Order: sequence, then C-alpha cells, then structure tokens
Amino acid sequence: MDLCLPPHSAVNPLAFSVPPYSCDCHAHIIGPVTLFPQIEDRSYSSPEASLESYQTLHRKLGIRRAIIVQPSIYGYDNRVTLDAISRYGATSARGIAVVTPQILDSELETLHLAGIRGVRFNLLFKGGASLEDLEYIAQKIAGFKWHIQLLIDVSQLEAIASRLRKLPVQVVFDHMGHMPTNLGVQHSGFQTLINLMKEGCAWAKVSGNYRISSAGQPYRDAIPFAQALIAASPDRVVWGTDWPHPGLYDGMPNDGDLLGALDDYAPSSKLKQTILVDNPEKLYGFDAQPLENKYEK
Repeated sequence: MDLCLPPHSAVNPLAFSVPPYSCDCHAHIIGPVTLFPQIEDRSYSSPEASLESYQTLHRKLGIRRAIIVQPSIYGYDNRVTLDAISRYGATSARGIAVVTPQILDSELETLHLAGIRGVRFNLLFKGGASLEDLEYIAQKIAGFKWHIQLLIDVSQLEAIASRLRKLPVQVVFDHMGHMPTNLGVQHSGFQTLINLMKEGCAWAKVSGNYRISSAGQPYRDAIPFAQALIAASPDRVVWGTDWPHPGLYDGMPNDGDLLGALDDYAPSSKLKQTILVDNPEKLYGFDAQPLENKYEK
C-alpha cells in the first residue's frame, strides 16, 4: 500500500492574533512504527508524523492545547494516542480513543486518568467501532462524562438521528459532517445535524474543509457550511487542523490556511475566542488557567 502524503512543514502566516490557550481539537500522531505498528486491515498507510513535529506546528500557529484522536490505522490499540497525550502535557492535551464493547470499567477509568474524553466511531475508514455497539458503549462511558465522536457522511444522518437523540452522552461530528459541499447546506442530512446542535444533543468541528470541498483549494465552498454550524449553536463548535491530514494522496492543505479560514467562519475576536478556547474547555475539561506545556519548560 502506497504511503499517503506527509504534511507541509511550512506554515502560511495568519491575519489575526490567536487567543491564548487556543486548542487544536482534532489531530493524530503517527509512529514511530517500531513502537506502534499499523494494523494490517487498514484503509491507508501513513508516514510517521511525530509529536515533536506536531508541537513545532503549534508553536508556529500559537496553539497551546491539543486533542489527540486515535487514527484508524491503529485500530483499538490506543497506545500511540496515550503516549502523545502524556508527552504533550497532561494539563494541555486530551484524547479520543477507540474501544471495543468488551472494555472493562476499570480500563475506562485508566483511560480517563490518562486524558481520554471520548470514543470515536469512524464509519469512513477501516479500523473503527461499529454503530451496532453505539448505545452500549455510550452507556458505559456516560459515567465518565465522555462523548461519542462520529466520523460519518451526514447526508445519511436522518437514518440514525433518533438513536443519537436518545444517547446519554453528547455526540461530536468530525469535519463539518463530512458531507460533500456540492450537496448544499439545505440538504436534509446537514439540516439534521443543525437541528441536533440546536436541540443540545450535538457538537461540530469546523475542520476538514479540504475533505468536504468540491471545488478544491482554497476550499471556499466550505465556508457556508462552517457558518451555518456556527450560526446554529456557536457554543457547540470547535476547530481542528486534522494534522497530519492522513489518507491524502494529493492536494495537501497548509495548516496556516486551515486556521486562517476562521476569519471567514468567525470574523469577530469574540467568536474566535469562543471556538478556540472557551468551547474546548467545556467539551474536554481543560482548566481555565492551566500550567505551562511540558515542551515550553
């Protein structure tokens, strides 16, 4: 299997000041392969993307917090994500795990102490949990006040919306619902996501504009989708890089541009503060006045 592209090392400059303690709410750490082998049955093969490179990116962007999401290429082996959380700094990083329905409460407690705050269901790539286990896992994690993170194409969301409304936990949608922009913001699936947010059941990440764009760079056709999500519930929206942008074989985005897109999504400084700082604090349980990151000491 050919390796997908590595991320750009250069970062394009921003036109706005990033608020203190801003959080990148969606990223992955890959490797080293000698410690964390990728599962055989996977959708792509990724080059290594180290925590050190990720921290360098954050210093360039002015980001101080991170949500490390378990990538599908590791299946249920969360060691790479737990290692990244620990080394980034326990006060400044949280994580999203992938678990089996057989996981014990004691194992969930161990994950919680290590910084895990949610369970991912990835329906677009191999290596994830099945929706058959959605309700059962939601019940198991409810006591920890975790959430379910969904990577799905929301054009099909109506089929499971009633199930999501009954869950005892919040649901967070990756990458603006991962629905192609050429279907339009009035598509019934996207409007179902909007309604779930308004009802207080769901959150959305205004990330992955390059994954949903039908027009290509600079992905301006994604702007109405991000704006619609923010207008629906500004207190239920977070942002992320999706670094190192796994599974891409062409059209690698620049992370400076991905953060800079917030100028189109959320023009005011107050709204940027809400999306980059205040909302992640609520969703992931950050201290409002954290200690310094380890890498800054």
